[in-house]
Amino acid sequence: MNDLTIRIVKLEPLRVATALGFGPSPEPLAWEKIIGFLKTQDWLGDLESHRFFGFNNPNPSPGSPNYGYEQWVTVGPEVEAGDDIKIIDFPGGTYAVARCEGLADIGKIWKQLVTWHEDSPYEKPPNFYKCLEEVLNPGVFITPEGDFIETEAAYNGVIFDLYLPVAE
Repeated sequence: MNDLTIRIVKLEPLRVATALGFGPSPEPLAWEKIIGFLKTQDWLGDLESHRFFGFNNPNPSPGSPNYGYEQWVTVGPEVEAGDDIKIIDFPGGTYAVARCEGLADIGKIWKQLVTWHEDSPYEKPPNFYKCLEEVLNPGVFITPEGDFIETEAAYNGVIFDLYLPVAE
């Protein structure tokens, strides 16, 4: 089929700050809100202490160029919501995880992961969790001053783990 390496991972519950972008290119909008939040927390110099997840919310609809993208950053129990930021407790779950290097291949890797799942012994979870994209190197998008970087080099250099919910 393909040479995609799949890992089964138990994602523990997470407390996250969440921001939503909406429009024809919502990812940068959501990232800019999260980066603004990082600034208020004085976390720009400590990105490696946090995990960054994102996902479509809502998914693209036929006939509309607009969709939503929700960006998360993990936070501790002392952190409170902000202007464009909500705090939620995510329950975690079991996921099939595949690595994606570079934004250009993300659609292809998602398709391979879904195809793998269809032929795997794993079921769709009864309480379907969100499909997640974890950015493993968020510094590729964030300058030390807190600006969002939208360059070809950033998009080519980003590394994701793609999380597809599964059940035994």
